[in-house]
Amino acid sequence: MIHVPTSPWFHYLGDLAAWGTAFLGGQWVYRRRRASVETLARQTAPDYFITLALGAAAGAWLLGSINTLQAARPTLSHSVAGALAGAIVAVELWKWVRGVRGSTGGPFVIPLTLGIMVGRLGCLFAGLPDQTFGTPTSLPWGVDLGDGIARHPVQLYESLAMLGFLIVYWRALVRERVWATRHGFHAFVLFYAMQRFAWEFLKPYPKVLGPLNVFSFAMIGLILYALVWIARGNDRPATA
Repeated sequence: MIHVPTSPWFHYLGDLAAWGTAFLGGQWVYRRRRASVETLARQTAPDYFITLALGAAAGAWLLGSINTLQAARPTLSHSVAGALAGAIVAVELWKWVRGVRGSTGGPFVIPLTLGIMVGRLGCLFAGLPDQTFGTPTSLPWGVDLGDGIARHPVQLYESLAMLGFLIVYWRALVRERVWATRHGFHAFVLFYAMQRFAWEFLKPYPKVLGPLNVFSFAMIGLILYALVWIARGNDRPATA
């Protein structure tokens, strides 16, 4: 068992670090993938980003709170998974109203992936109060977050999974692979949702149906969303 020094303040430090790395990722996209950024600017308007932000905030608090309000000690909370789902719903509604048919999410893939990678480390070091800890395990890499119980480091699992995706995606993007340039955002959503769905089985969250919790169903929705977009194949090139 590995003892992990924890403090609730690490959550806020993790958030700051996540925003910082996401900003750096955005800078890389702006410098190296300028065409995709310019395409996004042509497709959208300022209210696109307002809609995105409002949807992300609403989704983060709604989904996070639905989960934690079912716990023995109900509390309000927020979730990055909810933020992603809320932003997608809001943006797709915006696009439907404005008649925008192509993908607009490509430029966000690298910043989002970096943000999740770093932010999850903040969740790990925030410890038990963060309520993102895993179930008990006898595996040698189980972590003690302060209660003497070895738990799955699910936050680290997710961080490493997204690092793997980033490496594969970045190489494909540089080499102009079709899946990365046309469906980069949908590939990101698909991978994120699949790996997050898997880790939910290693969390002690309240169950909604059988072994599935509220995030399990949200991830199923995101998986279907990504698969439908990929199957439609109607993204514009240069949006990733």
